[in-house]
Amino acid sequence: MTITIYHNPKCGTSRNVLAMIRQSGEQPRIVEYLEHPPKRTELVRLIKDMGLTVRDLLRQKGTPYDDLGLSDPKWTDGELINFMIAHPILINRPMVVTPLGTRLCRPSEVVLEILPNPEIGTFRKEDGEVVVGKKQPQ
Repeated sequence: MTITIYHNPKCGTSRNVLAMIRQSGEQPRIVEYLEHPPKRTELVRLIKDMGLTVRDLLRQKGTPYDDLGLSDPKWTDGELINFMIAHPILINRPMVVTPLGTRLCRPSEVVLEILPNPEIGTFRKEDGEVVVGKKQPQ
């Protein structure tokens, strides 16, 4: 079974999601998207599979979002995708792809919706918050 996480190791949410995937018994394929950004077709597919708009995937905090004026509604989806490709830090994270779906995992426990084995037991996030894995449907 293949699980892929588009990961930023400097992001606490991304680290939590990666740890939750591993606690579920899976070893995911890790794409450090700041070093290896997705190609345009891949990014478009991810957005579609997550059921998001392009703007939903734009990250504002800690990015050139404001400097580039990306809040201006004049930008088309295609132009916004161009900005994300040129500045991968604009892509919100972590994104996770499993055989059960694709999600932007914010908050991190969203990953439980698409893990083949969401029964991860008790998990403590880096900030101390406790998450309890979900029981699989009967």
